[in-house]
Amino acid sequence: MSLVIGLMSGTSADGIDAALVRIEGEGEAVDLEELAFVSCPYREEVRSRLLALAQGDEGGSRELCLMDALLGRLFVEAARKVCEKAGVETRDICLIGSHGHTFYHVPQSTEYLGQSIRSTLQLGQSSFLAESFRCPVVSDFRSRDLAAGGQGAPLVPYTEYLLFRQPDKSIALLNIGGIGNITILPANCKPEEVLAFDTGVGNMVIDALVFHYSHNSLRYDEGGAWAQRGTVDASFLAWMEYSDSYLPLSLPKSTGRELYGKAYVQRLLKQADSRQLNCSDVLATATYFIARSVKRGVQRFYHGNLDYLVVGGGGSHNLAILDALEKELGIAVYTWKDFGRDSDSKEAVAFALLAWQRLAGKPNTLISATGAEHSVVMGKLEL
Repeated sequence: MSLVIGLMSGTSADGIDAALVRIEGEGEAVDLEELAFVSCPYREEVRSRLLALAQGDEGGSRELCLMDALLGRLFVEAARKVCEKAGVETRDICLIGSHGHTFYHVPQSTEYLGQSIRSTLQLGQSSFLAESFRCPVVSDFRSRDLAAGGQGAPLVPYTEYLLFRQPDKSIALLNIGGIGNITILPANCKPEEVLAFDTGVGNMVIDALVFHYSHNSLRYDEGGAWAQRGTVDASFLAWMEYSDSYLPLSLPKSTGRELYGKAYVQRLLKQADSRQLNCSDVLATATYFIARSVKRGVQRFYHGNLDYLVVGGGGSHNLAILDALEKELGIAVYTWKDFGRDSDSKEAVAFALLAWQRLAGKPNTLISATGAEHSVVMGKLEL
């Protein structure tokens, strides 16, 4: 039985999530108990540079080098805080899994200097964690899957298969962070039967719209209240759906800020202005589009019946998103809170478990999710 910390910074760049778990066993016999969770918000000046650098057209090697070290120190602070919350001494931690923060993700082949390249970049120097905690640290999870022909995403479905599959119910687990991603676990499924993919846009676009319409005073639509004051515009929703370049892609598929970042939001605002839509209706429609994207993905790729959907991530607190999901999918929609779990901790917990599997030398991906040629042992280990 071991104490493991998982660390995650998502595409919304809200802050660092840290989970402390107790793990024993391995593979399909693993047993995990969540002991504590904290979310440590970024200072506004840090968040603004994260968002700018993640667009891919700002900064340079010097700033990325500095940001790598800054994030490394911030990850140490988050890890210490979750230990404090749990009443655990840092010397008792035996392993840390750190996802870092994704600055760019290129899962589809791109021509570069005469070569066809796919790549991904996560920063947050793990050496600071290894030095501070004096325990093994696993980081840079996605690169090995890319090297094996996969997309390097989504990675969480492997842990969801281990922890949440059920013998008699087919369920879907949806995480809505900056991007939406879904895992479908058919009843009594085998690893190769798990279906998982990024559904498309998540909170990052509605966050950007709120920031714009509030004249930079608000970072997100708390509880979905602003969206609920508006009306979904059917014509604008149809334009969003049929102009979206990600939805028609085949599996495996993953996406990020490189597609749904600043340029996407500017196109959205220009289209909304041409239709003379007020800000509440724009937010209502953009929020509803998250649910429509989920529906289109499920309809296209899953041909069975789902018993229910469980939503986690920041989007699980947005009532407008939850209402839209119920309307679009026509099934019961729950959050992890309904099952007595923290709705925000799942991804941080996942990277603790992925690190645990890495330390044991066990494959920790689902090729049905990432599209890799074979299962790999992801993560770079620092002792």
